[in-house]
Amino acid sequence: MHFEPEHPFERAIEVSESDIEFEFRGFDELAWSEFWLNPRQLRGSDFLMRWSQGVWSEERLVECLNAHGEFACYAYGPSGVAPTESVRDYELYFERLEKAGLGGVKRPDLLVFRRSDADEAEQIIKKLGGEAELPFIPETDPGIRELLAQAIVAIECENSLWVAKQMPAFGKQLKPMARLGGAMGLPKTAVLPTIILKEQDRGPLQAWEDAAGVPIHIWHSFYDLAYGISLSAVQSLIANGTVEPIEFTYQAPGGATTRKTIYKIYYLYTYPLGEALDEPMLKAQCITDKNGHILPYVTFEGGTMELKEDALNVLRKLS
Repeated sequence: MHFEPEHPFERAIEVSESDIEFEFRGFDELAWSEFWLNPRQLRGSDFLMRWSQGVWSEERLVECLNAHGEFACYAYGPSGVAPTESVRDYELYFERLEKAGLGGVKRPDLLVFRRSDADEAEQIIKKLGGEAELPFIPETDPGIRELLAQAIVAIECENSLWVAKQMPAFGKQLKPMARLGGAMGLPKTAVLPTIILKEQDRGPLQAWEDAAGVPIHIWHSFYDLAYGISLSAVQSLIANGTVEPIEFTYQAPGGATTRKTIYKIYYLYTYPLGEALDEPMLKAQCITDKNGHILPYVTFEGGTMELKEDALNVLRKLS
């Protein structure tokens, strides 16, 4: 197994090997440098679809929250503010972040404000150069500190390309498990909606929460449903053994694979966040290198989600 330091762009769109479904045969290895500017390699459409899905699901959550009258949401972390028009612009943004020495900084993707504070938050963001410039400004900056003081919660966004309601163990009830010492759980092989947190992100997110004084919640979107949970609740579930660490293999666009410890939190421990009102359209796209090689992938467009009352009550309590 090959190990090498992760570039922030590759970390943003890496794919679990268990989620790699598409393999195009009959092509030579496609050099990433022939598509964009860097000597990485793009070895499959899964990475482009992963990127497209992540952009789509995060935008849908922002639209869902902003459409409600009580709260306002702004992008904050690099994955939330990087250009979304093309994967090339997305990569170049991370290149700029890396050159600035900030590629390894972990920030939540979104900040949520009371609607009554939204105008002030927007003015602060404008003074700082706009949402896209926020990741380049250290959090010791007075403007950033002022912005964080207005936020009621920070959001770390995750997504999965599953229809949650069709997952085999969706709707199953927890049962006493021998491996958990009689505690309630499900078989290890159960396939159901889960919120995923990587061990490599757990410490940095906790450090950010402690330093910023803003609670972090993790919002995980599926094709049809979305769920949320606070970082503090996740930490408690891990500490008491309810949620066990799992080893997964991840592959980056350049082909490098790494073993990572992750935590899968059953949706049964979370609060309902949203439900799709209509499905997105799936559109075919492709990128072509200078030699004429074509790499097709699917993009997600449209679709709306309704915010659940449970989520609104969580936000009201936080505010």
